[in-house]
Amino acid sequence: MNDRVAVTITEGVADVRLTRADKMNALDPAMFEALLATLDRLHSEKGLRAVVLSGEGKAFCAGLDMAQFAAMSSSSSTGLLAEAARDLAKRTHGQANAPQQVVWGWRQLPVPVIAAVHGVAYGGGFQLALGADIRVLAPDARMSIMEIKWGLVPDMAGTPILATLLRDDILRDLIYTGRVISAEEARSYGLVTRIAEDPLAAALELAREIAGKSPDAIRAAKRMINKLSVDPGPALLAESIEQQKLIGSKNQMEAVFANLQKRPPRFADV
Repeated sequence: MNDRVAVTITEGVADVRLTRADKMNALDPAMFEALLATLDRLHSEKGLRAVVLSGEGKAFCAGLDMAQFAAMSSSSSTGLLAEAARDLAKRTHGQANAPQQVVWGWRQLPVPVIAAVHGVAYGGGFQLALGADIRVLAPDARMSIMEIKWGLVPDMAGTPILATLLRDDILRDLIYTGRVISAEEARSYGLVTRIAEDPLAAALELAREIAGKSPDAIRAAKRMINKLSVDPGPALLAESIEQQKLIGSKNQMEAVFANLQKRPPRFADV
């Protein structure tokens, strides 16, 4: 599709791959825009039966490209993502803002989405995997809700999805600490559907199996299951409001500088 996302559709199965391998598929503005464009394309794709989402290179997605973070929220930058970064509470895609749509949009696709995760899925990359209906991980894959490392909270629709998957105390543990968890630990929490030596091959095989079922019944099943969830609107808005308060604050910037300078942070009391 471009230099960030490649899409190949074969017999109703869309093979969607993040192609910024040199940066471990980190999310920069161009990646956000490419994912939104991919979602728009897939929504209107005739004959679509299933989607497999993966990353090329060493990792699924290492999360937000922090080198691009300041530029995205700068008052002089332009574009949908820049506008969203300046006003996260603004709803641009139904109940979601643009960054949230990059994750929530996979839940809204009418067909099943399977994430094939290898290497790392950190921060925004972890949330991207959460947007899938099913997650297949490599045995040595690692995941983390890493936003706390940067003085932030997960704000790409991860919170309402995680709330349907995790016990309340585990959700709090992972968000509060940002600790890295293994594929086996993630599976024990209910975050992982399957573990496979070759997660992409396993995901494509599963997608082809699903594609062989009645497309009417599969789409009906996804609509039905989606309606079992609690209305995500309040949680999506809460993510945005809390994140907006943090961005650029003294303690948030201290978290960024401490990480970049590889030193312990010196947070101000609140």
